[in-house]
Amino acid sequence: MASLITQVKSKLFIHSSQKSMHALDGAYASLLHGRSLDFEDLRAYEYGDQVRDIDWRATARLGTPLVKRHRANRMHTVLFVVDTGRGMTALAHDERPKKDLAILAMGALGILALRHGDDFTLVHGDSARIRHRAPGRSEGALEHALRTIDDAVSSTAAPSDRDALLSFVARTIARRCIVVVITDDAPVTDGTERMLRRLRAQHDVLWVTLNDADPVLPSDRRRARDGRRRRDVDTRWSVPDFVHGDHEVLDELQAQTLAAAEHRTRLLDRLEISHATLDTQDDAVAQLLRMLNRRAHVRS
Repeated sequence: MASLITQVKSKLFIHSSQKSMHALDGAYASLLHGRSLDFEDLRAYEYGDQVRDIDWRATARLGTPLVKRHRANRMHTVLFVVDTGRGMTALAHDERPKKDLAILAMGALGILALRHGDDFTLVHGDSARIRHRAPGRSEGALEHALRTIDDAVSSTAAPSDRDALLSFVARTIARRCIVVVITDDAPVTDGTERMLRRLRAQHDVLWVTLNDADPVLPSDRRRARDGRRRRDVDTRWSVPDFVHGDHEVLDELQAQTLAAAEHRTRLLDRLEISHATLDTQDDAVAQLLRMLNRRAHVRS
């Protein structure tokens, strides 16, 4: 069986020029109350480095821009909270399995955490059962965690229960962590908001939304790529063929989707929770790195 870590790295390394490690340092700022990093050495300025890292005296002395490089003096735990309920067996917006997009998101951020010298842990589950894995600090442990997600998501799993996952973390995780919630685009409820407010007081929180495939297709895409009907993974109700291509239905669905996304964005912004929305595997890593870079600039 092919390594999931290898598949993640093949996509992550394509975007290495975006200074992913530097972005992750910025994501840790709120836990460190500043950067709380020890000076290590100087290196030449590269595109994407932050102005605050430039050593102006050394730059003036040598006549070329130099930035300070630091070494973290604390280790942190990155807690991944991943929905592995039946809803994750659906297709993502790019018509590929949504659980593969979840694995890519966790894998990319997990690799960055390991390079930063931190450990990680995983909470996953559905409405029937929630599990908490022991912390790990190696690529082998990360591979095993990704396999756990891959195995847990199946058509026989119980329905998803995002609020139960958030409640479990709020009740059982006392040590302050960097909590990364990986979930689908289900509407954010009042219960979700209450749990997020509680989590935000305890931890540093990031939110990654995986967009579902369109349930109703435009007229030029009446069937899914594999030729089968659109079917809800929980109710098994299928979308009738005559609905596809109906402009009124499409417009109403689009309006509902946009309203739900705007509500989620306003809530996360109000709670100062960094967030990213992933549509496809091809642009997932870029979106995650943009989220981390935004955190770095906001907290600088």
